[in-house]
Amino acid sequence: MKPIELASGIYSVGAVDWNARDFHGYSIWNGTTYNAYLIIDEQITLIDTVKKEFVHELITNISRIIDPKKIDQVISNHTEMDHSGGLFEVMSFIGKDKPVYCSEKGLENLSRHFYQKLNLKSIKDKDSLKIGKRTLTFLETRMLHWPDSMFTYVNEDKILFSSDAFGEHYAGPERFDDEIKDEKILPHAKKYYANILLPYSPLIKKLIERVTALGLQINMICPDHGIIWRANPLKIISAYAEWCEQKPSKKAVVVYDTMWHSTAKMAEAIVAGLQNAGIYALPMNLRTSDRSDTIAEVFDAGAVIVGSPTLNNGLFPTVSDFLTYMKGLKPKNKIGAAFGSYGWSGESIKLIHRELEEMKFNMMDADVSIKFVPDENDIKACFDFGEKIGKKLFVSF
Repeated sequence: MKPIELASGIYSVGAVDWNARDFHGYSIWNGTTYNAYLIIDEQITLIDTVKKEFVHELITNISRIIDPKKIDQVISNHTEMDHSGGLFEVMSFIGKDKPVYCSEKGLENLSRHFYQKLNLKSIKDKDSLKIGKRTLTFLETRMLHWPDSMFTYVNEDKILFSSDAFGEHYAGPERFDDEIKDEKILPHAKKYYANILLPYSPLIKKLIERVTALGLQINMICPDHGIIWRANPLKIISAYAEWCEQKPSKKAVVVYDTMWHSTAKMAEAIVAGLQNAGIYALPMNLRTSDRSDTIAEVFDAGAVIVGSPTLNNGLFPTVSDFLTYMKGLKPKNKIGAAFGSYGWSGESIKLIHRELEEMKFNMMDADVSIKFVPDENDIKACFDFGEKIGKKLFVSF
């Protein structure tokens, strides 16, 4: 991606990863971007770097604007390796003696990432740095989504460099929100929130309240992944304000895997029962649906029904994986239920129930388990089970 001027003397100079499909277990079917930003002022400043493999693209983009060796300093908003992986190579190219500004936790993290000596300078929340006609103000955003995370705000241009907040894993020809339709980009932003930021929803709520209290005007939001919000930055802030509340909807997701299709037949009957009760219901087979896509659907669902056959007196591996993944994301305000088929022991249903209960789901009084292949009466029982859940969910609104 060629550099793009965002405002007078401020450029997007990062890289596009068109071919990435997995981000530490998160499916990114449309690739991603590693956004970095260059500010031309009396002190030329680079905000964030890129994944190590894309340093050449970053340096090439900077070279189209200035000699990279003229960069005076680097701001590291976040030390995760998709943003700092290329930091040592960049500093080796522009001069390792030049300062790298980061949060106090960032200094600690970067010291553990790069044992080669860098000129790391820690800054505190609300500290400012005068770089010429512009002033940069730093806001700590701890645990959004790492302890070191921070925002950089350009006071004069009212541009917020928001690190991993307000972004999405998306690589496309569009670079700005006014170049892409909401229905195309917001699902990527929602999936990003659901899989990365969901556990930190209470902190996000406080952050939005804090930014409002500070009275910061924001003309543009420049995240480290995905598109830049220049036409309507309030749109993504409003979406975060809504998402952090985790309000359930009249939607149910039936998550399952199956060995010989018995659990699948149960899942389909439960979905039919939910739909009969007026609920928007989706079956998600974990063998064909990536767990991160499944979580994106679970995120705004009011009910999550999980099914598994029993294998070796336990859960089917994909279901166990999903439950572990979902537990770490700490979803709230959901009805929960379990179902499954078994041959001779049937522990999977109890294990699912226990896991959902530990996640503080509002559990149904009884789950459904069927031995071997469900018959006509069993299918009706599953339909009735789904309908019962649907009615409970329906009356919640």
